[in-house]
Amino acid sequence: MSPSVATIVEGHAEVESVPLLLRRIFAQLGVTSVQVARPFRIKRNRVVKSGELERAISQTIRDRDGVAGIMVLIDSDDDCPAELGVQLLERAKKTTQIPVSVVLAHREFECWLLGSKESLRGINGIAESATVPPNPESIRGAKEHLTRNMTRGRRYLAVDDQSSFTERFDLNLARQRCPSFDKCFRETERLLRAIGALT
Repeated sequence: MSPSVATIVEGHAEVESVPLLLRRIFAQLGVTSVQVARPFRIKRNRVVKSGELERAISQTIRDRDGVAGIMVLIDSDDDCPAELGVQLLERAKKTTQIPVSVVLAHREFECWLLGSKESLRGINGIAESATVPPNPESIRGAKEHLTRNMTRGRRYLAVDDQSSFTERFDLNLARQRCPSFDKCFRETERLLRAIGALT
């Protein structure tokens, strides 16, 4: 059985989009031997509470075969990504010996999509004239910002659009413009090294 990376996410849309994202990063790193397990979903306001992340990690390991590593990927919302990320990682390490990475999208997952918006032109209603805003991770309401860049009659709906955009957005541009996405990429690489999939 191939080793797998399990993910813990917060939203229905991320259940589809986060595995897509990780597979794209795996491919860019030349890794084909690692699977992405079905995500475990837990609401953002619960995962930060004492005991809830721990429960999610334990259940993820118990319910999925061949878990060699775990990535927790949630939105930072108004919390400092660095501070909350360290707290969650410390809790995770006390729960399991399996390698764990914790990534917080600064503000929200959609900020990463804003960071390479020109690569989404023509997809699901994104206007051909759409341009990247300055400091995409500083934007509150990234979902609404995406809607403003869609053709008349279309609005961004995470459950409909997030996975399509995740399949197509330019990873390299997002890394350049969104520090938390660059961390996501580096943490994925670190996790693959920890489980022996990269040398």
